[in-house]
Amino acid sequence: MFLTVEELATHLYQENLATISDGDDAIVFAAIQGAIQEAKGYLAAYDREAIFSATGNDRNALLLIFVKDIAVWHFINLSNAGVNIELRLNRYERAVAWLKAVQKGDITPDFPPAKNDEGVETAGIIKYGSNPKRNQHF
Repeated sequence: MFLTVEELATHLYQENLATISDGDDAIVFAAIQGAIQEAKGYLAAYDREAIFSATGNDRNALLLIFVKDIAVWHFINLSNAGVNIELRLNRYERAVAWLKAVQKGDITPDFPPAKNDEGVETAGIIKYGSNPKRNQHF
């Protein structure tokens, strides 16, 4: 598992975890799973399976910090028992801003690139689009 309940202790005191969850680790686990899914949504250009199946020191340290920030934000919305909500909101927004910058291509983390079924890297594919069609009426 990419992130465990015990590892959230670096971002939230154990007594706050216990108070908010009321001893139910399923609530904390749901917040972690939600954070992982949120982060995965921004990292489509990378091999998300390889990134999020990593454990221990094989994980990207910065991504781990940001996933913890997102998980804590989702978790503390249940209650603010001794938690600084403003600090957590700022850290959540910072984590999402980093993920958006990675998604946009402004930041290139050390992640394995996504590959198609033939094993060819799909990262770097040119993205294109246009503005919505406008109709002129006189």
